[in-house]
Amino acid sequence: MISQIPFVLFITFLTLSFSFFLFIKQKRKKIMNTRRLPPGPRKLPVIGNLHQLGNLPHRSLQNLSKIYGNLMFLQLGSVPTLVVSSPTMAQEIFKNHDLIFSGRPSLYVMKRLTYDLSSISFAPYGDYWREVRKIVVLELMTVKRVQSFANIRAEEVALMIDHITSSGRNPVDLSSLAFSLSNNIVSRVAFSSTNCIDRAKNNGFQEILQEIQQLKGEFNLADYFPGIDWINKFNGVDRRLKKYFEDLDRFFDKVIEEHADPRRSKSDEEDIIDVLLQIQKDPFQTIKLKDKQLKGVLMDIFVAGTDTSAATIVWTMTELIRNPKIKQKAQQEVRKIAKGESKVEESDLPKLTYLKLIIKESFRLHPPAPLLLPRETVQSCTIGSKNYFIPAKTRVLFNATTISKDPGFWKDPKRFWPERFMNGEIDFRGQHFELLPFGAGRRGCPGINFALSVVELALANLLFRFDWELEEGIEVKDIDMEEAVGITMHKKTPLRLVANEVVEEEKCL
Repeated sequence: MISQIPFVLFITFLTLSFSFFLFIKQKRKKIMNTRRLPPGPRKLPVIGNLHQLGNLPHRSLQNLSKIYGNLMFLQLGSVPTLVVSSPTMAQEIFKNHDLIFSGRPSLYVMKRLTYDLSSISFAPYGDYWREVRKIVVLELMTVKRVQSFANIRAEEVALMIDHITSSGRNPVDLSSLAFSLSNNIVSRVAFSSTNCIDRAKNNGFQEILQEIQQLKGEFNLADYFPGIDWINKFNGVDRRLKKYFEDLDRFFDKVIEEHADPRRSKSDEEDIIDVLLQIQKDPFQTIKLKDKQLKGVLMDIFVAGTDTSAATIVWTMTELIRNPKIKQKAQQEVRKIAKGESKVEESDLPKLTYLKLIIKESFRLHPPAPLLLPRETVQSCTIGSKNYFIPAKTRVLFNATTISKDPGFWKDPKRFWPERFMNGEIDFRGQHFELLPFGAGRRGCPGINFALSVVELALANLLFRFDWELEEGIEVKDIDMEEAVGITMHKKTPLRLVANEVVEEEKCL
């Protein structure tokens, strides 16, 4: 009898353990049912779904969304990631959950390039970000201030046109010219000079910004496995970062010191550093800007301001070359509006309605940042009709490329067809969620007006002054449309075209 007691206790223990196991399993299943994650591909141990990103993540994610839907959950290393691929889901998030989705992940390269996340683009959501965004929106990128830079834009566009004219029948590298134009404008607006790219040394400075663009867009293991950032000491990332970042940092220090010198002669118009230094000295500012924070704001304006405008100009000219009837129609409009003039003025731009449609269509097919900038949830929430659970600290990617080609919203979505915007109902300023080249909500890009003014003036004058054609021996079907790696979507192969200057009589036809 006594010998049977341990056996009974053993059976009782097993029964209770099994019952407890079933209870926990049912409880856990019930919790998971109420907190169901969005669908996604099966993940591998440790790396999760990293192997499915590919060299161009927006294209890989576009293909995956066709299988798993417009709200897709991935595990990228140790980082839970939500991918949004439809206007409907983007609208729900921006309208109903924008605050929760307003965080930014701390990415290894961006943390270094933005002076420990001091830029408006990558600062964590909070008091500092709100104050810096207010400065940019109310002081640096107002309509009035953007208009005050009109002379700078006109002068730099004229210099670009002169350079093209002097090339004669030799092919012109429009990719390089668009970069130089955007960078010169940003430099003069920010620093009142183009010292940073001394026109004779432009190629060297272009290399710096292109390398920074490459570093920003490259896969970095530390972004997906926190704590493994030491690996960048051995794979060349830290060395490249140090080399190119220090060049820009020295330049920023130099121009800030020059602007702070009381003996400096000031121009009629304040540049961006003038404004930032005034704000830095203002005793009534909620947050006093330190020098590194000021440089973080400059890095945003300098790099992003150059990248997005240059990329848009190149993609738009590429599409016009591929669609000669559209190009011809745009040229007829520009030459009619600017008839009798030697160039297109900014005052002419509001009348160029067809050119504006072309730029919209270019934004749709080639959004400057195909995945926008990554966001991060600041707390957990549920979204969608199925109440999908999204945990806090989830990285969020809005696939602007997929959204702007959604066949449920766009007729013939792969076609370059500016006339689709003739009714004027859809715009790109964050209120129409089927077209989000600049994002939306709190984290939407505040520099839309600045970028658009550069793009419109440059394209209008390129079309007004020249008839464009491909190099000899190259046909439209040979144009390489491959995209380069980077946060900003540049054309991988430079766009080289032959410019035929139009005589005055032809402009008036």
